[in-house]
Amino acid sequence: MSVKPPDVRADRDGAAGSRGARGFTLIELLVVIAIVAVLASILFPAFAAGKRRAAQTQCLSNLKQLVTAWQMYADDNGGRACPSYYFAEGRMVCWDFTTWPGGWSHGLLGPYHRSGEIHRCPAFAGQGWDRPFTGYGYNASYIGGDAVRSGDGSIFIRRPALLSEIADPAGTAVFADAGFGNPVSAHNFLRAPSDRTSGTFRNGTVHFRHDGAANVARADGSVVSTRAIYRHRPDLAPMCGTLSEDDSAYDLQ
Repeated sequence: MSVKPPDVRADRDGAAGSRGARGFTLIELLVVIAIVAVLASILFPAFAAGKRRAAQTQCLSNLKQLVTAWQMYADDNGGRACPSYYFAEGRMVCWDFTTWPGGWSHGLLGPYHRSGEIHRCPAFAGQGWDRPFTGYGYNASYIGGDAVRSGDGSIFIRRPALLSEIADPAGTAVFADAGFGNPVSAHNFLRAPSDRTSGTFRNGTVHFRHDGAANVARADGSVVSTRAIYRHRPDLAPMCGTLSEDDSAYDLQ
């Protein structure tokens, strides 16, 4: 009687199949997890930096639209800049918004852009007070006009400037990233260092919120990013300061 030899190929295939079905070992899983963690530690900061750069780019675009609307307003009003604000029917009508409890309307520049969203800096997350969108301030000290208290205590209204009065449009700030206080809150008026209204620089300041840089729109229509911060008081307002030590970045000279 002959005996049939065992099917070696079947045994070999079965063994291979059992090895293929056994899955990953714990050590192999730990190695994979470690690799993923290393990649995440490398890539996440890059993603975060990319997100911040995108926010800064959007902010520059917003300021470009605002300064273009500002120039159009002046063209339609005899070359005179948009007022910072005025009072009418018990409301404060501002360059950006007119607000009241439960509602708002576009401000003086609204007819030239019709978008509240361009007033929102995507990198700003502070208190907005009564404004639906916020993040930017308008040069009230020299460009838009303001209520000013003189040395004897009397108050007068400084009227908006004529664009022809601005001697250095490329060096004069019109709008900028704005904020004050700790934590940083919004305000919608920029004020020069000598402006008494600023209250020892506790408001009216520029907010250097883009990784230490601030975006600025100038009277010639250009928008720039700057890291040159002056009058910085970290204890009063982190990342806030002025654009120049004196009034040179704000005035008409």
